[in-house]
Amino acid sequence: MEVTRDSEKLVRLRFEVADRVDHLPGQHYVLRLRAEDGYTAQRSYSIASDPADPLLELMIECLPDGEVSGFMHAEARVGDEFELRGPIGGWFTWAGDVPALCLAGGSGVVPVVAMMRHARRLGVEHLLRVVVVARTLPELPYDDELVGRADMIALTRENLGSRVAAPPYPDELVDLVEGVQRAYVCGSVGFASFAQRVLGEAGMRADAIRVEQFGASG
Repeated sequence: MEVTRDSEKLVRLRFEVADRVDHLPGQHYVLRLRAEDGYTAQRSYSIASDPADPLLELMIECLPDGEVSGFMHAEARVGDEFELRGPIGGWFTWAGDVPALCLAGGSGVVPVVAMMRHARRLGVEHLLRVVVVARTLPELPYDDELVGRADMIALTRENLGSRVAAPPYPDELVDLVEGVQRAYVCGSVGFASFAQRVLGEAGMRADAIRVEQFGASG
């Protein structure tokens, strides 16, 4: 296992998984911790790696009082072994076959990164439009990949270039929604609600929006 601590709150883990089943961008794995007394704790994490990557990549945000995220952030070391189950999920997946728009907030960008990497390898980047939202750029996971690749980065606590700090407005998304057959929303419960509303106001059909939402409790 490879371990990279990208920030005080983010740890990037790359696992070698025996007999791994190929995944689709948008799927997730369940990571389980098991104590010597038999106590277990588990959490689902979206996959960040392209399906062709020989290693499975997860990006874990350290949440307040998070049993699994806290342990992985503070204790995980190169060479550690963990229980993994997956890939899981079929609804929130993109195979690179239809024009799509992703609107993700915070650590909800992780499955979007997998979609971006998949699109780049297949040469279908023109089919994927990406909008991400974060408080500040340093708090955005994979900011190095998203800057210059995402169609729009909306920061809510600091300006970015000429764009004043604010969530995305419907009129900023109208052109990005045009011609899109499917939209993917990923983020917290509150963000998912906002994202569905702003996409609808920009002209996206509600039945074409697929949502993956999460909270501190998992």
